[in-house]
Amino acid sequence: MWPCGGRRQRRLGGVALLLVVLWLLLRRFNWSELTPLGLWGRTLGLQTEHSQFLLEGMPFRILGGSVHYFRVPREYWEDRMLKMRACGLNTLTTYVPWNLHEKERGKFDFSNNLDLRAFLSLAAKNGLWVILRPGPYICSEWDLGGLPSWLLQDPEMQLRTTYKGFTEAVDAYFDRLMRIVVPLQYKKGGPIIAVQVENEYGSYAKDPNYMTYVKMALLNRGIVELLMTSDNKNGLSFGLVEGALATVNFQKLEPGLLKYLDTVQKDQPKMVMEYWTGWFDNWGGPHYVFDADEMVNTVASILKTGASINLYMFHGGTNFGFMNGALEADEYKSDVTSYDYDAVLTEAGDYTSKFFKLRQLFSMVIGQPLPLPPMIESKASYGAILLHQYISLWDVLPALLQPMKSEFPVNMENLHLNDSIGQPYGYVLYETVIFGGGHLHTRDHVRDRAQVFVNTVYVGELDYNTVELSIPEGQQGFRQLRLLVENRGRVNYGLALNEQRKGLIGDVFLNKTPLRNFKIYSLEMKPAFMKSLQHVSGWSTVPDYFVGPAFFRGRLWIEQQPQDTFLKLQGWEKGVVFVNGQNLGRYWKIGPQETLYLPGPWLRRGGNEIVIFEERTAGRIIQSVDIPYLGRTQYVD
Repeated sequence: MWPCGGRRQRRLGGVALLLVVLWLLLRRFNWSELTPLGLWGRTLGLQTEHSQFLLEGMPFRILGGSVHYFRVPREYWEDRMLKMRACGLNTLTTYVPWNLHEKERGKFDFSNNLDLRAFLSLAAKNGLWVILRPGPYICSEWDLGGLPSWLLQDPEMQLRTTYKGFTEAVDAYFDRLMRIVVPLQYKKGGPIIAVQVENEYGSYAKDPNYMTYVKMALLNRGIVELLMTSDNKNGLSFGLVEGALATVNFQKLEPGLLKYLDTVQKDQPKMVMEYWTGWFDNWGGPHYVFDADEMVNTVASILKTGASINLYMFHGGTNFGFMNGALEADEYKSDVTSYDYDAVLTEAGDYTSKFFKLRQLFSMVIGQPLPLPPMIESKASYGAILLHQYISLWDVLPALLQPMKSEFPVNMENLHLNDSIGQPYGYVLYETVIFGGGHLHTRDHVRDRAQVFVNTVYVGELDYNTVELSIPEGQQGFRQLRLLVENRGRVNYGLALNEQRKGLIGDVFLNKTPLRNFKIYSLEMKPAFMKSLQHVSGWSTVPDYFVGPAFFRGRLWIEQQPQDTFLKLQGWEKGVVFVNGQNLGRYWKIGPQETLYLPGPWLRRGGNEIVIFEERTAGRIIQSVDIPYLGRTQYVD
């Protein structure tokens, strides 16, 4: 009896152990219960087997959404992730912007809102896998596609190639970045299940050896998860690299588009890495929207094919500061500050009809109840804010700025500033002496827009379309000719990346004679400069009418817990807004965007300082409103 009883106990114990193992396996692949602590003993990672993905040997479908940590205040990261879960998604995708993490060559920043480790760990905590898109190029309607502008100091630079000057910089960056990324991979207990090799290289394709270089740069630094590439249909065959799964990007599902993937890679699972849920806006254009029903119907059609999908964007966020990108096809067009994108969540993280329609669709696909959507954050309307003081730019110059002297005009990137890495963003003032008037011609050397002054008198503007001005004759004697040049954002997509130097990129001529002997003032408007501006003497009461360029300041007083709000600058022309030292981004009366998003966490109880740099016509007040206005809408064709 005893031996038989022992065998029975062992059988019962074995059955119990098997049940426990099965329960753990089911829990492991039930996305709604996904946490790193529940995922021990991982060895296989994300794999491809014929037409499906496998995760730890079990069938797995990627239902992803893009949220960029660098476009969302850190205090709201978790809120956006919880809303992803409530929508039915199981995977988060994010780019990594090199130009924020290495603003100055060799000096890396992964702190505060750039704390990538914290962001990815928070995704794991909230039950989301991660597909990481580390570049080095990311596109993303972001200045220079995420590449640091100091790369352009080299006159021979060939971006996104195996040019030595570029690969040496990438190697140094990846050495630092991968120290954060590698421990957060799936096989090491983290949430990263796949890593993308570069981004849409098939649309660039200048160097046949480049994609292999980037792939090996990842593998040699410890990346062990599934590699992917990402391209639109036309670039698919040119962006491939051996050992990486090709994925496709689009908005409209053309007949046979997904099957086209079979022509570039046989017998592999299909994935839409970027399903564009909306579109981005340019200054002077409309606010683009994409019909919610058409979007959801297309997502449903994609899922019916068995494909995986990533929603680009699930939540767009904001191009805070000077970080917006630009397009240059027939003409240069810079992107607006808002990256609302008409995405699933609004710029401020609120729900849209797209969210609830997708939630219904994904709930049916998953066959499980979804978490309840979190409550939305209330928005505040703080009313009119008086900008009661101003100081002219011309008064700021001698107090705060030391000019660089140069016989010739120098582009922003090659100014001897910031430990010799140049000036990446903002404005540059070029000042020289002239002895008369005449015909001023830029030879198309202004990047991107210049206001022209004689002494302090405004003469006109120069840009890509206006390349000449008449300079009025004055009294005998010398006068100062001043060109205040704005970098409106570097092109982030296309074949012109190597030509994205800003400021004056060559000679400017007066009466066919090149101007010489410049004083050059850097107006990057970094936090230290804005802090010094508070204490400079010369602030005066704003008159009834005043024309910039000038800084204006006022105070927003808040009694209760601060909430998100939107600043409306009706009556102002063009400039930049700072609140408590945070650069909210650009405004421009040509639209479409009419309000700037001001996150509640950037405000405090009591006094909040608002500083506006206005280029031309200033108002007296701005309005804090609780509803954004992104401009007249136009449906995406």
